[in-house]
Amino acid sequence: MRLYYSPGACSLASHIVAKEAGLDVALDKIDMKEKRTSSGRDYRAINSQGSVPAIELDSGEVLTENAVVMQYLASLAPNSGLAPGEGMAHWRVLETVNFIATELHKGFSPLFKKPNDEVRAATVNNIQSRFGLLEGKLGDKPHLNGEQFTIADAYAFVILTWARKFEIALSPKLQAYLQRIIARPAVQQALTEEGLPTS
Repeated sequence: MRLYYSPGACSLASHIVAKEAGLDVALDKIDMKEKRTSSGRDYRAINSQGSVPAIELDSGEVLTENAVVMQYLASLAPNSGLAPGEGMAHWRVLETVNFIATELHKGFSPLFKKPNDEVRAATVNNIQSRFGLLEGKLGDKPHLNGEQFTIADAYAFVILTWARKFEIALSPKLQAYLQRIIARPAVQQALTEEGLPTS
């Protein structure tokens, strides 16, 4: 399998899941401006959307969309606990992943376009209110869905690193959660492989 990624993008969550699952995944860094792979291929010929992540299976099939790629990778390691396969635990993880995708991930989109001060302020206000909801989901648990680290935690971690990038303050509880996740060996390995800070 080959994972197409851009350092620090949402594809980092899929990279973390692959590491947590102990999967052998080749990495291919995408130049997002030029839409080229590190080997010089036209990335749009692989993923017509031009976004990351995408995962190319050994069969040649390509899967896109971070939430789907994470679930697929987790399904290859069913005993890892990364995505419970049944019962309410399964649905709660998917509920949390979809909340992160729609409310947090998309909420950051305007900031990547370098908005004016008014748009930035409104965007940050919206993000902070959604972080309040994320903190509520976390509660007093070590991870979003309880004791077990799941694909939801990998995704939330990436979004919380974006808060740092855009200088958005995190509550003490979310800051402590971020530090717990960043200390995980698989997370450290993924960050190192993408050339990102490990603290």
